[in-house]
Amino acid sequence: MEWLTCGFAAHSSCGKGTLMNLDNNRTARAIGLVYSACCYMVFLITCLYLIGFVGSVGVPKNINDGPLVAWPVAALINCALILLFGVQHTVMARTGFKQWLAAIIPTSVERSTYVLLSSLVLVLMFWLWQPMTFTVWKVETTWAKTLLIGLFWLGWGIALLATFLIDHFELFGLKQVIDRWRKPTPQAPVFRTPLLYKIVRHPLYLGFLIAFWATPYMTSGHLLFAIGMTVYVFIGASFEEKDLVRLFGERYRRYQQEVSMILPWSKTRKKDPE
Repeated sequence: MEWLTCGFAAHSSCGKGTLMNLDNNRTARAIGLVYSACCYMVFLITCLYLIGFVGSVGVPKNINDGPLVAWPVAALINCALILLFGVQHTVMARTGFKQWLAAIIPTSVERSTYVLLSSLVLVLMFWLWQPMTFTVWKVETTWAKTLLIGLFWLGWGIALLATFLIDHFELFGLKQVIDRWRKPTPQAPVFRTPLLYKIVRHPLYLGFLIAFWATPYMTSGHLLFAIGMTVYVFIGASFEEKDLVRLFGERYRRYQQEVSMILPWSKTRKKDPE
């Protein structure tokens, strides 16, 4: 998802933009560093809770917990939460919004602010999500259940690895504030396709989809979540790819022709943008 991709799926450093004067103040930089570290910790806790929420393991409230309401009401609330998540991620990831935000806060903490707000939207989803407990499937065969649980954890592992294959700490806003102290020489974005990015253009999204769908016990609420997030993943990836084409031009167009977007077995390649 775009809250984890920094507007580039495979390969680049985020644009630095025009720094506000606050970024050049030592005290402000220190505050920015503490702020970004706190945002990162909030993200880590939220992400761990997301794993437990979807997997129904180790959290006070999971995707199937809570008082039951009429299913049309539950479906409406849950769809609204997914829509809010998608709109927030898509709007805040766009270049125009980033430029607007840069006029309000230091550029070095823009990414951390995005990560923080994305985490808070997820917290809202955990809190307000309505259980829908109709059983879609329930796998009880030991080997099949073990396989699905293994795929669930594999999905999260793929997502985590995908972030480190590019730049984990830049994706989540820490590198930007550290760079305000180190003041490295600005470098142009570099297009890279390490390891998993040679298989699909968005391995992070692939990992999420595996994790969202791989469960031995699928309820109607979990199914709604998985479908909604799947729709958002493909919509979000499409928006993201437009930014990547603008950034890398013909090189990224060739990449689109050579490598599948999200599903490694997909025969369809994204057409060149006009």
